[in-house]
Amino acid sequence: MPLYIKDPEVDRLTDELIGLTKTSKVDAVKAALKHEIASRKASLPIRDRLAKSLAMARAAGPFAPGDHKRETDEMWGED
Repeated sequence: MPLYIKDPEVDRLTDELIGLTKTSKVDAVKAALKHEIASRKASLPIRDRLAKSLAMARAAGPFAPGDHKRETDEMWGED
């Protein structure tokens, strides 16, 4: 769905950002949205940021037994 915003302040802010970045309106809005999303994600508690990784680790189960040094050396072609 296209994004249509009819708000004079948003238009003014977009024009100001375009002037500072020398980009198109689309690129200015895209950059601003990406920046805000990254900022919000960075401010999440560490538990929330790591939730997906923790779930994947739990699903994978405990570390498999074996000679991991030997396996790594074989993978890299080292003796």
